Amino acid sequence: MSIESYMNDVGQRARAASRQLVRATTEQKNQALYAMAEALESARPYLQQENEKDLVNGREKGLDAALLDRLALNDARISGMIEGLRQVASLPDPVGEITDMVFRPSGIQLGKMRVPLGVIGIIYESRPNVTIDAASLCLKSGNATILRGGSEAFYSNQAIAAAVASGLKTAGLPEDAVQVINTTDRDAVGKLITMPEYVDVIVPRGGKGLIERISRDARVPVIKHLDGNCHVYIDNEADLDKAFRIALNAKTRRYGVCNAMESLLVHVEVAEAILPKLAAAYAEKGVELVGCEQTRGLIAAGVATEEDWYTEYLAPKLSIKLVTDMDEAIAHINQYGSHHSDAIVTQNYSKTRAFMTEVDSSSVMVNASTAFADGFEYGLGAEIGISTDKIHARGPVGLVGLTSQKYVVLGDGHTRDN
Repeated sequence: MSIESYMNDVGQRARAASRQLVRATTEQKNQALYAMAEALESARPYLQQENEKDLVNGREKGLDAALLDRLALNDARISGMIEGLRQVASLPDPVGEITDMVFRPSGIQLGKMRVPLGVIGIIYESRPNVTIDAASLCLKSGNATILRGGSEAFYSNQAIAAAVASGLKTAGLPEDAVQVINTTDRDAVGKLITMPEYVDVIVPRGGKGLIERISRDARVPVIKHLDGNCHVYIDNEADLDKAFRIALNAKTRRYGVCNAMESLLVHVEVAEAILPKLAAAYAEKGVELVGCEQTRGLIAAGVATEEDWYTEYLAPKLSIKLVTDMDEAIAHINQYGSHHSDAIVTQNYSKTRAFMTEVDSSSVMVNASTAFADGFEYGLGAEIGISTDKIHARGPVGLVGLTSQKYVVLGDGHTRDN
């Protein structure tokens, strides 16, 4: 079968499944999620066996350490996937909720009902846990989904897909409600993003190049974020012990994730007190530092170029800049950042309010690490991605972000005369 025929078939089956899911009860959807969790638990050895095939292939292809880390499925990550399924099952079902009911002067009653988007296509790289995150959130929000994972995670994704199909079957829901593309042919992506007759929304998760391509070529609406160039600003009124812990965690918790800090901004008045201590801690963890001229006067660091301020490293590398006040920090973030997640460390309440108001990002942290920008941490159970768009959904996209609203009008024989 040609790629075009295969993708059309996938799309038709997804559309048919989405119409069946509209009728699914919350109990059925939760039953499927719990059954998926049990299937994953039973399949632990098989999941790790298949994941090892992907890791071997990745090493042979020369994938770097950050990408291999994103690809790995250890026991803890499998447990996280299982917990994510159960947490999504425990969340309130937004579908069918009617809000904002009011009586109009005509006598009709008007409100809004939350409804699924329909069919969601998700294109992602490396992380096989995205398969389960996407499947669970799309299912609970009443959407059918077509998942196209990266070729580097092919065996892992197919193994997870088997557990998902088992859960759907147990609950009596259509197995076509979640379809994982079973080819690594890149043409499948081109077809998926250009069939609006079957797909309602595309969510790309991956590198900047992938997302730029999807945004440019798609004929289907896209929920996206291009990159995660996140900042932490240490103010002159910061508690420096807190600042140290936050700046270290934001950078070194994990390097290959979109909520990792890539640029550190430090007020000149506290730079001498905290930068040498941070530099020593970063050195212990193998983090390469580049900085402005003032930074290099205080610590050993390379020269930060204009490109560095724009760069999402996804690696143990950090750019550092000294600023004279919070306004300069905010201006830097809004110019060079990617509107993902940015943090301030300060004890001054007025500054926290100004920072939260003026920084144009999907998540703004006060005295907390950017690592918290995550659907699981936000209580969403899991996330489909972190959107830096300003229309429809922004920040971690969970259940509500995968639904829309339609007006409902209730009457009792009402007619309009004028």
